[in-house]
Amino acid sequence: MNLSTARSPFSVSSLSNGDDRKFSLGGCSSYDTDSVASRSTGVFSGYDTLDTPPSYDFYTNTEIFGRAKKSRPSLFQLHSNPQDDPSPPPLYEEQSVDKQSPDEDEPTEPPPEPARFGWAQGVMIRCMLNIWGVILYLRLPWITAQAGIGLTWIIILLSSSITGITGLSTSAIATNGKVKGGGTYFLISRSLGPELGGSIGLIFAFANAVAVAMHTVGFAETVQALMQESDVSMVDKLNDIRIIGVITVTCLLAISMAGMEWESKAQVLFFFVIMVSFASYIVGTIIPATPEKQAKGFFSYRAEIFAENFVPGWRGPEGSFFGMFSIFFPSATGILAGANISGDLKDPNIAIPRGTMLAIFWTTISYLIISATIGSCVLRDASGYINDNVSSSSGECLGLGCSYGWNFTECMTNKTCPYGLSNNYQTMSLVSAFAPLISAGIFGATLSSALACLVSAPKVFQCLCKDQLYPCIGFFGKGYGKNNEPLRSYLLAYIIAICFILIAELNTIAPIISNFFLCSYALINFSCFHASITNSPGWRPTFRFYSKWLSLLGAVVSVIIMFLLTWWAALIAIGIVIFLLGYVLYKKPDVNWGSSMQASSYNMALSQCVGLNQVEDHIKNYRPQCLVLSGPPCMRPSLVDFISTFTKNQSLMICADVITGGPSPGTVDSAKISTHLKWLDKRRIKSFYHTIVADDLHAGVKMLLQSTGLGRMRPNVLVMGFKKNWRKAQPNNIENYIGILHDAFDLQYGVCVLRMKEGLDISRTMQAHVNLGFETSTEQALDTRSSTTTTSPTIDTSMDPEELMATSQPTTVFQTRQGKKTIDVYWLSDDGGLTLLVPYLLTRKKRWGRCKVRLFVGGEAQQVEDKKQELKALISRFRLGFQDIQVLPDINAKPQSEHIKRFEDLIAPYRVNSVRKDGQEADETTKDFSWMVSDEEMETFRAKSLRQIRLNEVIQDYSRDAALIIVTMPVGRRGACPSSLYMAWLEIVSRDLRPPVLLVRGNQENVLTMYCQ
Repeated sequence: MNLSTARSPFSVSSLSNGDDRKFSLGGCSSYDTDSVASRSTGVFSGYDTLDTPPSYDFYTNTEIFGRAKKSRPSLFQLHSNPQDDPSPPPLYEEQSVDKQSPDEDEPTEPPPEPARFGWAQGVMIRCMLNIWGVILYLRLPWITAQAGIGLTWIIILLSSSITGITGLSTSAIATNGKVKGGGTYFLISRSLGPELGGSIGLIFAFANAVAVAMHTVGFAETVQALMQESDVSMVDKLNDIRIIGVITVTCLLAISMAGMEWESKAQVLFFFVIMVSFASYIVGTIIPATPEKQAKGFFSYRAEIFAENFVPGWRGPEGSFFGMFSIFFPSATGILAGANISGDLKDPNIAIPRGTMLAIFWTTISYLIISATIGSCVLRDASGYINDNVSSSSGECLGLGCSYGWNFTECMTNKTCPYGLSNNYQTMSLVSAFAPLISAGIFGATLSSALACLVSAPKVFQCLCKDQLYPCIGFFGKGYGKNNEPLRSYLLAYIIAICFILIAELNTIAPIISNFFLCSYALINFSCFHASITNSPGWRPTFRFYSKWLSLLGAVVSVIIMFLLTWWAALIAIGIVIFLLGYVLYKKPDVNWGSSMQASSYNMALSQCVGLNQVEDHIKNYRPQCLVLSGPPCMRPSLVDFISTFTKNQSLMICADVITGGPSPGTVDSAKISTHLKWLDKRRIKSFYHTIVADDLHAGVKMLLQSTGLGRMRPNVLVMGFKKNWRKAQPNNIENYIGILHDAFDLQYGVCVLRMKEGLDISRTMQAHVNLGFETSTEQALDTRSSTTTTSPTIDTSMDPEELMATSQPTTVFQTRQGKKTIDVYWLSDDGGLTLLVPYLLTRKKRWGRCKVRLFVGGEAQQVEDKKQELKALISRFRLGFQDIQVLPDINAKPQSEHIKRFEDLIAPYRVNSVRKDGQEADETTKDFSWMVSDEEMETFRAKSLRQIRLNEVIQDYSRDAALIIVTMPVGRRGACPSSLYMAWLEIVSRDLRPPVLLVRGNQENVLTMYCQ
């Protein structure tokens, strides 16, 4: 490629090498379809880069060893003119690591690849081994005797239906994006969010740790039974089980901590042993029974035995359908064993669905076969004595054994039969062709299940610890070795398992974990349903064989079964979930996983906003919905706190900031709202934050006034701070400030202007975030004696947003209780009632609840009482509860001469004394200065100016100790009243007042009504 070829705009030049894959465009670098960008020379700049083809690197968060991760060029790089930016971004290109001269700090070889497993070894075998636990060998024959073959099949199929539906839901969730380590917790938390995910993750990890104890106790029971047959005992039956259990779980811990490779090899060995034991059992059911086996109740396949065992034969306190279901169900709960090691799978998106569903299918078939075969071969009761045959006994013969030549009447009558399905947990060993193989199968099934649970619990808990949703558990999240093994979590699971092993009673441990697993299954199914029902575009599982309604059914059935099994345990499980859920909701962890709860919140908000379109406005439902020109909220906390006081949980509040300047990466970064929303959230202020980029403040606010809001959720009151430094500002800034007020009135907004003695802006320096149009205090020190002082140090806006967020939040007067002070309202002009509504809303809040509202109105001296009674009747009809009403007869009196002189001095710099503003003599340079005040205009507005001066005198007399002063804002006509004169009115009304002053003007439409309809 000839890089020296002259380039002209939009010219296409052919290439000498004839390669039709490469071409060049005038003004751009050559584009190579085999690479992302050229690396040839320094001729190109960042703006010469063409649009890049799609790349895997653009969408992944992982790094590839040996080369730098490619990044997509930004829109600004592609779109903007290089002359507009003095420091253009660097050339976008793909860079490879130079292996000739590696960096000393960088590793020269890729890190060792951890062991990864496929769908068969990693999921299917693991799930099957976990499902084929202790219940299969030691309790399934007993359950068959209790419930009968028919109900046992129903129990098996019901359990498999729940686990099958859960497997489908798990498969859908697991294929909706890349799955990392954490198993069930990861799936639920990333689907439903940290609130439910965290609670169920903690419960599921604990349930798996308890399941280790259940399977280990099953193993210990088998060993103890073999020892008993050989007349060997260490202490007694119960303590022998405890001792064997502790030794066994210690050995399993050693295998687990050795690494996943060793654990996986052990699982394959266990799987082979179980297959051999199954074969031995099936062969044993076909072989004719010996007299010894017949004495113990085994007669091979007999139709009569099948018929008798098909119906229930309940015995003991556990003899009920749900009693049997609660004992059997944990044997079906191993379906998540593969998902729980999702971080150790080669391709979890394929392995989890395929392995889980196949494991459920094959284990269900095996359970049904074993239940039917053993129920067709073995009686419920047998004595085990070779001499208990019909010929050797006298008297009546009871039971089906009589027809086969055996009389078990005595032990059946006394209920002391040691053998038979109802009495002997080791019946499968009796039936098997070679009994030791069944013992080996029991060892394999129990140990493999215990090992799987011992691995699952720490893996799930490790992921939970890393997310830091709960305090004091991060210690257990540390990983070791190439597989990032959670050794500390292994030790914690080991301790929990030992505590439950000491119970040493299988039937007691099994129901404990049933509710925890059912709770997990309910939430997995609900996660799938919820993700589907929200119709989020991000819900795109590649596994299509699921139904949201089937998932909902699975969730509901799981909860129902929880209560049918053990209602008090279900309440405890749900109570723990709710407690943990409440904790996470309160702490609000800083995580964002794109959960379906977020999608649901959006759907509900959208639906409600659209529904508001059908709701007509009514005075009774009027709410002051405030657009607050706060700039960055952290710069004017007093303004934000005050408005939040009466809008929180009641009406709309939007903090707005105008970023002045043209579009650029700097202004885009300044307009980012996440930092300011975090500040508002930390301050517990319920507000939106909206930024806009405009050429100047006036134009930006005008856009805000017209475009802010959604449907009926639109602001109707503009709130801004008083421009305290207006006399030192440029005249065009005054023009912009007053122009904002005029725009608000033109657009039918109410207006509120807040002034505080020490100012609102707490920043020391004006930075890009702080707009010149807003008030900036020129005072470096605040009056610490004032009750309205901001008590924290000032915030320097030169700090970046992250440092700004780290600064302690300032405390303002509006965050404290006001006590028994007064709110003085000067309702001098009727604006529709907004001047009265604001103080009423304030007194409904605790901070202002003890304040007394005093209402001041103007009136004639001769009609003071009449005016007072008239206002009392009006306030009474408005139901505002204001009792203290005072009529000011001297409000229209002439102010003191020194105060008039001070006002004239205030406006003097803006006077035009020598010429008429609109006359023929006007100088061309001053004709267009609308902010200048002529003598004629001073005379025209003299009465109104004197009224503002007099009002300040009255306020000084009556309201020195008020908590807040609310005054009806004067209105100046657009085009008639100069902006500097209007600004002087606002200044003189609120000048030299210690309490905060709020100037209020409604849009002259009623916001209060005395009617009920």
